[in-house]
Amino acid sequence: MRLWFLIPLLLCFPTLIRSEDYSDVTIVVRGAETIASTSNEFICATIDWWPPEKCNYDQCPWGQASILNLDLTNPLLAKAIQAFSPLRIRLGGSLQDQVVYGTPNLGSPCTPFSKSSSGLFGFSQGCITMERWDAINKIFMDTGAVVTFGLNALQGRQQMGRGVWGGAWNSSNAREFMEYTVSMNYPIDSWEFGNELSGSGIGASVGAEQYGKDIIELKNIISQLYGNSRKPLVVAPGGFYDQKWYAQLLDISGPNVLDAMTHHIYNLGAGNDPQVANRILNPQYLSQSSDTFRDLQMTIQRHGPWSAPWVGEAGGAYNSGSRKVYLDQLGQSAKYDTKVYCRQTLIGGNYGLLDTETFVPNPDYYRQVFLYFALPQSCFTTLYTFCTKPRYMFSALLWHRLMGKGVISLDTSGSSYLRAYAHCGKQKGGVALLMLNLNKNMGFMVSVRNDLNINFREMAGIKRDNSFVHGLKRTVSWVGSKASDGQEKREEYHLTPQDGNPFARTVLLNGAPLQLTGDGDIPSLPPVMVSVNSPIYVAPLSIAFVVFPDFEAEGCER
Repeated sequence: MRLWFLIPLLLCFPTLIRSEDYSDVTIVVRGAETIASTSNEFICATIDWWPPEKCNYDQCPWGQASILNLDLTNPLLAKAIQAFSPLRIRLGGSLQDQVVYGTPNLGSPCTPFSKSSSGLFGFSQGCITMERWDAINKIFMDTGAVVTFGLNALQGRQQMGRGVWGGAWNSSNAREFMEYTVSMNYPIDSWEFGNELSGSGIGASVGAEQYGKDIIELKNIISQLYGNSRKPLVVAPGGFYDQKWYAQLLDISGPNVLDAMTHHIYNLGAGNDPQVANRILNPQYLSQSSDTFRDLQMTIQRHGPWSAPWVGEAGGAYNSGSRKVYLDQLGQSAKYDTKVYCRQTLIGGNYGLLDTETFVPNPDYYRQVFLYFALPQSCFTTLYTFCTKPRYMFSALLWHRLMGKGVISLDTSGSSYLRAYAHCGKQKGGVALLMLNLNKNMGFMVSVRNDLNINFREMAGIKRDNSFVHGLKRTVSWVGSKASDGQEKREEYHLTPQDGNPFARTVLLNGAPLQLTGDGDIPSLPPVMVSVNSPIYVAPLSIAFVVFPDFEAEGCER
């Protein structure tokens, strides 16, 4: 088959199509109604507590990226946060439940973390001074960030057995810290209670019954301190999903106490697992994450419909991450009404959106995709060393700017290696489509159809979205009655590695490198304008965002 209709596209970014080795795919977008919704601050990034001494697999990738030592004056940090307008930032992580707050009544010196064989995760208790808290809030207020802060939920408890902690939470230090925060008018959006203490826990665990009682206490503290002003959300437990534990937490805490249930998901395994490379390009393996999102949604519906699901941490592989990539979960989680999705991390570890040393955005900052550009197996050793340093990680900016809150169902034909998700358009209306090609060798030629004009014969071979049941609609033009003369245009944003090198530090948008401007500003992200009726070519191991401003989707107009 000849690709004559792609000539205009080739002129814009000729590296996208290198051969005629492609497969045809049809995507049917079902825009009559939305199936779920996200929040305005769906995209979230974390800043962790890990000190420079945090090491895994003979690597120490955290450097000066902690809440306690991050260079808050670096102009690139502020510009990266401002580009999202706004970006939600979650302050928290594994050492969160060993943090005390340097308030006047602390009763002990306010010192940072240090190595300690007797402490959780190999570190002693650490402390944040109020001067540091002031500096953190200044940059967040200057950049318009939306802040979620994770509180220490182990304070006052005693270790009852191996990894099991009991007793009531001692809220005195946290309350004084929150009092100071309110007195300074720092706009905290939400207080999160604890980190990975749910179920069997990671390092430590607390029973759901006691946890629920402590959350009620936290809710009361917030009501008292904030009075008649806008009250921050109560968020918990920031752990790995355990159905029985999560359900019991909702039952014990009761109606309208817990506003959001956070869970963490690192579905690739440990950072040194040699199977990580295979998992990232396996569509069947990636789809298993949907089970967690679906189960949590059902648990909330049955036990606490006043709450909402959040992903509090996600980074692909745990223990400082894996130098790989990730966005498929954004699309999956949104389908199950997830309101917030926090990437681990904004900076730090092997999964930061910003380079830990230079603060320059990694390619993930622009892309946010769950892709791995296939390192050869020989690059892995048991010590987790690599032949080179791939920089294809996570990127959120295009999602944040293009994908609206309303989630739309779609059906597909063709290979499962093309992952596709549809949302209401964020800025210009219509529909925004995200497509991820997980195939290393095959491109996809995609035709997008509106279910308003699909008949039963055309539906042959179309794979239905298994999560939802739809009826077929009346026949009109392919994007709806708004587009019938063929003159309408769509916006395309194709993301590929520079020179086809999966380890390149630079990502290309429509063939042009994405780099900071001379003033250190985030570059503009211009689309290619293409006739709305032409197929879309998605190159091997690439990502495409496509916006159809005139797509008739009744669900997005309500």
